[in-house]
Amino acid sequence: MRRLDLAPNLAIATLWADWLRQCGIEATVQRAFSSSIAGQIPPDQALPEVWLADEQHYERARALLDELRARPSRQWWCRGCGERIEGGFEQCWNCGAMMPA
Repeated sequence: MRRLDLAPNLAIATLWADWLRQCGIEATVQRAFSSSIAGQIPPDQALPEVWLADEQHYERARALLDELRARPSRQWWCRGCGERIEGGFEQCWNCGAMMPA
């Protein structure tokens, strides 16, 4: 096993591990619930970590994680209400209309 990276929070760590598993690399989230003791230990010791089951996949996993982090943020205008939607959302937060194709 080898640690790939620290994540800023549990949601991001889970997203990263899921992305890697979808790409065929076995990954797990460690220290998932250690944020509850932050303050009693150094803050960086309370962050969740993404670990690889097989160290041989480290370089590919690092490249995939870098690719995920570098994805461009998209923006679109809702046809239903005219609201500007940013990020990876495919549905308008204001009126519920789906992103245009």
